[in-house]
Amino acid sequence: MSFLSERKKTHSAGALRVTDVGRSVVLCGWVQSRRDHGGCVFIDLRDREGQTQIMFSPDVDAAAHALAGELRGEFCIGVEGVVASRGGNVNPKLPTGAIEINATRLEVFSRAETPPFQITDDLDTNEALRLKYRYLDLRRPALQKNFIVRSKASQLTRSFLHGQGFLELETPCLVKYTPGGARNFLVPSRQNQGSFYALAESPQIFKQLFMVAGMERYFQITRCFRDEDLRLDRQPEFTQIDVEMSFVTEEDVQGCMEGMLAEIWRGVLSVELPRPFLRMSHDEAMRRFGSDKPDLRIDLELAEITDAARASGFKIFEQAVAAGGIVKALRIPAPGDKLSRSVLDGLTEYAMPYGARGVAFARVLEGGAWQAPFAKVLTDDARTAMNEQTGAVPGDVLLFVADRAKVVNAALGALRLHLGQKLGLVREGWRFLWLVDMPLFEQADDGSFAAAHHPFTSPRLEDLPHLESDPARCKARAYDCVLNGNEIGGGSIRIHQPEVQARLFHALGLSDEEVQRKFGFLLEAFRYGPPPHGGIAFGLDRLAMLLCGANSLRDVIAFPKTQKGTDLMTDAPSSVATRQLDELGILVKPEVLAKS
Repeated sequence: MSFLSERKKTHSAGALRVTDVGRSVVLCGWVQSRRDHGGCVFIDLRDREGQTQIMFSPDVDAAAHALAGELRGEFCIGVEGVVASRGGNVNPKLPTGAIEINATRLEVFSRAETPPFQITDDLDTNEALRLKYRYLDLRRPALQKNFIVRSKASQLTRSFLHGQGFLELETPCLVKYTPGGARNFLVPSRQNQGSFYALAESPQIFKQLFMVAGMERYFQITRCFRDEDLRLDRQPEFTQIDVEMSFVTEEDVQGCMEGMLAEIWRGVLSVELPRPFLRMSHDEAMRRFGSDKPDLRIDLELAEITDAARASGFKIFEQAVAAGGIVKALRIPAPGDKLSRSVLDGLTEYAMPYGARGVAFARVLEGGAWQAPFAKVLTDDARTAMNEQTGAVPGDVLLFVADRAKVVNAALGALRLHLGQKLGLVREGWRFLWLVDMPLFEQADDGSFAAAHHPFTSPRLEDLPHLESDPARCKARAYDCVLNGNEIGGGSIRIHQPEVQARLFHALGLSDEEVQRKFGFLLEAFRYGPPPHGGIAFGLDRLAMLLCGANSLRDVIAFPKTQKGTDLMTDAPSSVATRQLDELGILVKPEVLAKS
């Protein structure tokens, strides 16, 4: 009879303590390491919950001891034995370090070849190799803890929302392709050759239809797909906590979501979040921090000095203002020698990817004088005004960027984060923020307007008169949840009046034909009494990343893609047979087939 038929696993490898001494137990897992001390064989047995030392003695069980001599790293085994104290040989690095198991039986479930890298957290192995053998990488304790946290966050989310009267409902993954917004993955239809589905980039339209259907409170932990260029915090497939509610205001949605986040932080980290979260307008965030997702753990703020720079004597400032731009400064309080001249010179290169052509700097001396490359041309009045507006005192360093407002904010906002990290100015803790009163539209360089969020976001009621005459003036009933400089969720109150929706489409320059082609079925549904409604979506991957303190989304996604969108483990995407393409009615250029 097999080992598992006669006995069942009694504990995880991280559960046993001194209070369990004398207990008969059964553990199962993988061999982390093996040591032969010339009589007894010791192994460390690992599973997802921890690690326990096992001792095989010929005096306890000769057969188990003999078989233990064959064990190697990553063998999968089962062990029966008795918990014993390690006396004075406690391993303080392990929660189980005060005990060991005196083995009375050993079963080797499967043997393992030498893995391509060591299964340990402090390994120095390139990521490509770890992704190729992701199933081995996932055995590392740090990654397993990440997925335990992620699973717990999902469970707490479901429990909280069910308790608030939400229904967990599903929406399609294969949806109608609607041009615009994020690039969709397309799926050819074999039964309707020449037609394509799109993989849903979000359940947005369907969750609004749930509100029309009277479901009132919906949520879903759902997969979404976007064919975008990738980076550390972006994957082609990702997971959202998707929520929609009827008969609510912005404050209702935000308050409910604060409760959900508080439940997650309490359950995962034993941290009580102060509520309500801070509210800040988009305009204030951009003015003070240069970012629509400010990290409030850093006590550095931007100051606009455009008026003082207008006739300052420094041509770079004056020319930027004359061209309709602005000048802002970032005050770094008394950095001492941490900001050397070479470091300050290097800030221009750091800011250039954000559109800035340069970063000017000045050291504030006694009496308010400046040590700066342009100090001699700057008027005394301008320098005095800039010192006052920035709050500068002797010992401070001032950084300046002069350009279009968008460039200035992006460059100085990025420098604020960069120097906050470099100078150790980032405080510990969790700083949540609701960003509100965001622009309804984004204006392109050619003057055209696009929806800043999606075209179903409601304008503020007071801005409705300006929808056609002055779109740039309109603010949205939208809100982003920001945590420590990361946008973790975003949502809005939706438009439920057909006439307002038509006006917004018109402001976006969409023809009646385009509107009908893209959104006709939603507008048809809105003819049958839609309720006022609003919602939000949180990125579960990003929440998990922050909860775990991970540096990349790939550390909390089980089987992630590379920055080129490939899966190194399964070698996806891959070519398919010509016969399959023929079934789908797809013609592929010969040169493309040759490459594959």
